[in-house]
Amino acid sequence: MGTKYNIRVNGRVYAVEAEPDTALLNVLREQLELTGTKYGCGEGQCGACTVLMDGQARRSCMTPISTVAVGKSIVTIEGLATGERLHPVQQAFLDEGAMQCAYCTSGMIMSAVSLLNKAADPSEAEILVGMQGNICRCGTYPRIVAAIRKASAAGRQVRP
Repeated sequence: MGTKYNIRVNGRVYAVEAEPDTALLNVLREQLELTGTKYGCGEGQCGACTVLMDGQARRSCMTPISTVAVGKSIVTIEGLATGERLHPVQQAFLDEGAMQCAYCTSGMIMSAVSLLNKAADPSEAEILVGMQGNICRCGTYPRIVAAIRKASAAGRQVRP
């Protein structure tokens, strides 16, 4: 039998049961059925599994559920939009066509939100550094940078 945990995801507290070393990614996808967060490499190197923990990017494949205390707040791609209104970064990704196969997109968006939480108006160099570790096999990096610049330039509130 696993250990019982209460975790806050997208503003709601969930009771889950898992072994302490179970990856947050597995709990999100298998127990909470939040499948927007993707499994990529399983080693924290590709960024497909990125979520926000207290507003900062975190690789959920490398985050043991035992480290996600009730005091922490997890936001997944499903938790960014407000009703029918997309988060500004989500909208910018659509507007700029910053995706092709879209497998990496949720992780890219979450990393971009984290970056904009730290620096509301990052330079292109800061965007490139901030997005390191998120891999797009389709090579849409120029459009991803353009989307982040667009979300930033809009001067919108980007915190979920």
